[in-house]
Amino acid sequence: MNHGTPTPLSCCIIAKNEGDRIGDCIRAVQGLVSEVVVVDSGSTDDTIAVAEGLGARVVHHDWPGYGPQKRYSEDCAANDWILNLDADEIVTPELFSEIKALMASGPSLNAYRFKIKNVYPGQKKPRLWADYHNYVRLYDRRVVRFRESQVHDTVDTRSEPVGQLKGAVMHYSARSYDHIRAKLDSYTNLQAKVLKKPAWTIWLRLPFEYPFVFIRYFFFRCHFTGGWDGIYSSHLAAEARAKRLLKILAAQKNADLTAR
Repeated sequence: MNHGTPTPLSCCIIAKNEGDRIGDCIRAVQGLVSEVVVVDSGSTDDTIAVAEGLGARVVHHDWPGYGPQKRYSEDCAANDWILNLDADEIVTPELFSEIKALMASGPSLNAYRFKIKNVYPGQKKPRLWADYHNYVRLYDRRVVRFRESQVHDTVDTRSEPVGQLKGAVMHYSARSYDHIRAKLDSYTNLQAKVLKKPAWTIWLRLPFEYPFVFIRYFFFRCHFTGGWDGIYSSHLAAEARAKRLLKILAAQKNADLTAR
């Protein structure tokens, strides 16, 4: 308990060329956090101007990978309690009120997770039974931190108990479906450099990767409620996973040739 003094909270955002989206992200947390820290990795649009215009403190840091950049943003914060967001995520009023009350009374745990619900390009709200991630994004950096992984940007909670918040964040992850494909290509390019798998297991998986991933997304992640958007989103996910296997094979082949 904090005996009537609210626990100060910093919002950390990593960004590059997010001028069209970061404003909504920052506005959604105004009045909730005592500062917004934006770590920019070289924007060429108006990201910095928009963020600074809304009162955020912008720090430049060349891109070292997802986890290291998140950790750098934690180090830049003035407060130990962090609300870590991406520039394409918007805190809902329900989550705003929930976090506000939690910080006012004093957190009883060192980490809290909440749902991050995906929204299709061009849509205002998630579809029925929208898929989501349930991530730790509200935490005390003195106890838990983001992992160092260049690929996986998740908080390592170790053996710490984690609270579950009821409110959610809306995730407007893509401006268009072309943007989704570009993001998936970039992400799988990075994965191919760091993931190591025996070649024979990749060849065994390759014929089944696309149909299995499509079925998983369309049915088990409920994209069937999204109509054409659901079909195309499932296709893009399955396509990316199949291409990732081919990229891993190519990367390992190039590594073998270099080593000879």
